[in-house]
Amino acid sequence: MRAEPRDLARQIVVIAAVVFMIIAAMVGVGLFGGTNVRELQGGALDADSTVLSPGRQAFSIWSLIYVLMIAYAVWQALPGQRARERQRAAGWWIAVTAVLNGCWLLAAQFLNLPATVVVIVLLVAALSVTIRILVVHPSGRWTDIVFADATVGLHLGWVSLATVANVTAWLAAEVVPAQSEAASDAWGIAVLVVVALLGVAIAWGTRGRLAPGLAMAWGLVWIGVARTTDEPDSTPVAVTAWIAAAIVVVVPLVMRITGIHSTGFRSSARTPAESEQVR
Repeated sequence: MRAEPRDLARQIVVIAAVVFMIIAAMVGVGLFGGTNVRELQGGALDADSTVLSPGRQAFSIWSLIYVLMIAYAVWQALPGQRARERQRAAGWWIAVTAVLNGCWLLAAQFLNLPATVVVIVLLVAALSVTIRILVVHPSGRWTDIVFADATVGLHLGWVSLATVANVTAWLAAEVVPAQSEAASDAWGIAVLVVVALLGVAIAWGTRGRLAPGLAMAWGLVWIGVARTTDEPDSTPVAVTAWIAAAIVVVVPLVMRITGIHSTGFRSSARTPAESEQVR
């Protein structure tokens, strides 16, 4: 397939978007003199703000996501990727996710909690569209699996969980009045059940891709750890978070082992695009 001017433009935009995201991340952690995200918005985004806040160690996953995003930006800029249909379909959307990622950090640094909620919801939506594009344009190449599918999958899984924590932090700080411990536990458990169902839905919609579930499980495990080692303490929420973590990993694993895809049929019947990739 012959490259077109818009293909080069896409490659440049992806690089620019990822550079913007990295600079925004540096601003977000206070490297340029700003305030660390944990201390912004009156500490509403820290690990001890609500029963659904992950422990601080959970946020180390961002380092992996950023490294993979940088790797994707470099890889997609290679001449051999310029005219590929898969890059044409997903590249612009991956650029959008990088920009929204950076915008969330800037919103947290300079705006308010409602602004962060709006941006993170848009980011989840963009990531959902992106991973669906990758699903309908399958590839068996390891470079596609690592640099595109795994990158977007981890990003989606973590941000899906982060959205729950972000919305909860906003509601607890500005909307819902202070609740009793029992009420907080009940709401926390109910939301974690929804998170588990969301993880199952993502697994189904992505034909059993494991990366989103792994990222969600990572955050869920650290929610459980935080509720047993930090305030607010809640053993029921911790146990529920750990059960949800197991569910969001086991479901895509079972789908892959059994060959079940989102269509409900076994994967032994490959799509024409998948068969072409195998050849």
